[in-house]
Amino acid sequence: MATLTLTSFVTLDGVMQAPGGPDEDRSDGFEYGGWSVPFADEEFGTFMNEVFDRADGFLLGRRTYEIFASYWPRVTDENDPIAGRLNTLPKYVVSTTLEKADWHNSTVLGGDLAGEVARLKQRPGREIQVHGSARLAQSLIAQGLVDELNVLVHPVFLGQGRRLFPDGGRPTAFELTAHRTTSTGISILTYRPTGPAEFGTFALDQ
Repeated sequence: MATLTLTSFVTLDGVMQAPGGPDEDRSDGFEYGGWSVPFADEEFGTFMNEVFDRADGFLLGRRTYEIFASYWPRVTDENDPIAGRLNTLPKYVVSTTLEKADWHNSTVLGGDLAGEVARLKQRPGREIQVHGSARLAQSLIAQGLVDELNVLVHPVFLGQGRRLFPDGGRPTAFELTAHRTTSTGISILTYRPTGPAEFGTFALDQ
């Protein structure tokens, strides 16, 4: 069975919107696109190559799918560790408005998200990976569907923008399973859910 992993670039205040360029996602008047680019270094690239090397498929939201589909097919180097996988492996697009997906090996999913994810996990393989896809990521987290979460925290504050973690959903505890820090200060944190969140108090005994 495959696992569902989510990899997300976030700022210190949790913003994940448009990390890769100014025109990536200007929705809601967002003007700070491209905030992750100044922090990209060799260690960051090494980690991302490791992530994509484990992929057997991708689950993407419509906007991220369209961004990827306009860019990665133009990277034709078969030895590129990211392009090689994105251009050949299965891609599943969650959308209620997209009628067809022309990028090689792409399928449009609709309807019940939890049911679709369950069916994908039943297939043999290692990881079905989610990248970007802010609204989809929020829904997956809120419904407790993510098996592993890679959060790449960048040392920058924006003050606005779409955030990774949604309001609502199941209070969940996570275990930190791996961590590293790049030369530019990106904290790469890998978490796996361990069950319902627990609560206590620091109040002094009466």
